[in-house]
Amino acid sequence: HPSPGITTIFCFVCLLQINFVACQLFALLAAFWFRIYLGPSHASSAVRHAFATLFGIYFAVFCFGWYSIHLFLLVMMNYGIMNMASIPNIHRYSFVVAMGYLTLCHISRIYIFHYGILTTDFSGPLMIITQKITTLACQLHDGIGRQAEELTAEQNRLAVKTRPSLLEYLSYLLNFMSIIAGPCSNYKDYIAFIEGRHVHMKLLEVNWKQKGYDRLPDPSPTGAVMYKLCITLVSLILFLTLTKNFPMAYIIDNEFLDKTPFLSRLGYLYVVTQAAKPKYYFAWTLADAVNNAAGYGFSGVDERGTFRWDLLSNLNIWNIETATSFKMYIENWNIQTAAWLKRVCYDRAPWYPTALTFILSALWHGIYPGYYFTFLTGILITLASRAIRNHCRHYFLSSVPLKIAYDVVTWVVTQLAVCYTVAPFVMLAVEPTIKFYK
Repeated sequence: HPSPGITTIFCFVCLLQINFVACQLFALLAAFWFRIYLGPSHASSAVRHAFATLFGIYFAVFCFGWYSIHLFLLVMMNYGIMNMASIPNIHRYSFVVAMGYLTLCHISRIYIFHYGILTTDFSGPLMIITQKITTLACQLHDGIGRQAEELTAEQNRLAVKTRPSLLEYLSYLLNFMSIIAGPCSNYKDYIAFIEGRHVHMKLLEVNWKQKGYDRLPDPSPTGAVMYKLCITLVSLILFLTLTKNFPMAYIIDNEFLDKTPFLSRLGYLYVVTQAAKPKYYFAWTLADAVNNAAGYGFSGVDERGTFRWDLLSNLNIWNIETATSFKMYIENWNIQTAAWLKRVCYDRAPWYPTALTFILSALWHGIYPGYYFTFLTGILITLASRAIRNHCRHYFLSSVPLKIAYDVVTWVVTQLAVCYTVAPFVMLAVEPTIKFYK
């Protein structure tokens, strides 16, 4: 029989998961209502900001109780930095304070819960807020503290020219659409959404031709939301079946290791890694649907003339499952976090950008040893994958059969390399990780 302490933690985890799903479903309904009754044509920007902020605060308090004070404290500390710090240093101070506070919270989780509450606790929203704080600080630094010719095309497009008001700042960080599960978005995109310029701005960016229109079209997100909710439902079913029946811990079970051949162990490693994915597919796709339901997330028009609602999408499942390179895999997994890492670290690192980006990613995720095993391994896998692709791929492009054979082999190797890399991320601790490596 489990001890009272373990039972308490288990019940708390279940409660947090129920709160998470309840909040996200309620947020989905609120998002539809927000788009229909508080759209830019029905309400002022101030009203939309205020509603989004107040509902976001309510969701945070409902889900995390007194722990939500950590979110509000970090937000207000960095608002002070944003208004008092000098522009040349604003991104540095914001980064140090936000990442420092997040790391202290990660440390407290280990010492208080001893690897217990791993998901849906207050550190998840704190991680998203940290991304937003550092993103805004860097873009504000680009907009006010640097010359246009010093910026890349993307930095110039996203640069923020004026410090936000308190209401705009709180709305961007605490809005109900992203307070629970994100994703991180750019400040200018969010403000354009609140002010009703978001869709038209994206249409103009792709040089939309107004043939046959007396005005720019007004795309509806309903189809995209329904499609993403179907993916969410399938992911939930897979989570309830696969994830519970194929635990990662089984691959380090003594009997399994003693009796199972090496190739069979690799095959099972692939299976348990696949079984660990549905919970991420569920949470990220539902979060994307919530934003789309509010009218946020329009990204333009594809080559077939179809309206796209993937500006805030966090994953591309097809590209993940068919990836033939490590780079392709990580570019389609947790997309918004990868974009954040690129904007605040990779593009600004004075040296070793790849290594520093992986280290920041590990630090952002937490201080569990498994995270560092994963991301340090990821550095080596990335460099090896890049080298092999650059030196070998061109030999296999001369004929279709060779290209197919190359794609099949690289798919198998990529999927197994990912499994090997992320297993410590799931197991967290040093002992099971070393046992897995052996």
